[in-house]
Amino acid sequence: MKIGIVYPQTELRGRPEAIGQIGLSAEELGFNHILFYDHVVGAVHAGREPKLQGPYTEADPFHDPFVALGYLAGITERIELVSGVLILPQRQTVLVAQQASDVDLLSGERLRLGVGTGWNYVEYDALGQDFASRGARMTEQIEFMRALWTNDLLTFKGQFDSIDRGNINPRPKRSIPIWVGGFSEPAFRRGGKLGDGFIFAGPTDSVAGQITGVLDAWKRVQEHLTDNERTTQGFGADYVMLASLGVEATADTIKRWQDAGGTHASVVTMGMGLETTEAHLDYMANVAAKVGLSSQAPSS
Repeated sequence: MKIGIVYPQTELRGRPEAIGQIGLSAEELGFNHILFYDHVVGAVHAGREPKLQGPYTEADPFHDPFVALGYLAGITERIELVSGVLILPQRQTVLVAQQASDVDLLSGERLRLGVGTGWNYVEYDALGQDFASRGARMTEQIEFMRALWTNDLLTFKGQFDSIDRGNINPRPKRSIPIWVGGFSEPAFRRGGKLGDGFIFAGPTDSVAGQITGVLDAWKRVQEHLTDNERTTQGFGADYVMLASLGVEATADTIKRWQDAGGTHASVVTMGMGLETTEAHLDYMANVAAKVGLSSQAPSS
């Protein structure tokens, strides 16, 4: 089981120094990865139809994942760098392929590209993309990016994107792993067909309710793997533990997830009333000690 942390950017209010502090400390403590959420545009929820269903508003700050991970690529040595998840269909596919290539090259092949469709149609509108077709577009984008990473020269004609005898350059030294994330049956189906892994989470506040929901989702992804004549061998399963707030609950959830075949778990420190970078680091150190990652104290 590989255990990482979710960068608590909505609570650290965009403080630039916190990225380096937490990235370096997470690596020192023995965590496997650091995961960044993604939103380009925040939006007021009130007075909209249809209603916005997600948890974030105009008040929640988000660093751009590629910029933050590129920065961490330069100051860390070992820790895996994860977007979890990048809202892929609201972005230009070729640009994402180039940005991901650069982060992977600069980090020594440490990028894991988690992708999803998102929920904020205001964000899509602001970025000039169609919210309604986001699922179909992401399916095509995954295929297109892999072709861009592995071909010296490419002609591609899809429903949403195309390129005529072109390329990105430099390209990564490998096909960057793409993990699908989401909560819906289309996401589970897409992950089982196209993903190198799946990033799970749960919207419930109850630890018991969330782990039950995630285990059910994992079962659905495995069924879709079987439908596509794939197995869980080499397929990753990362659980972002939103409801496991507390060292004991986190350790217990990790154990249950590992027993269910999970390969990765991501520790969440948001929602615990931790007001400073140091408080988040102290909690991460306590989790690391509890699960046997390291006994080293965090840097401050």
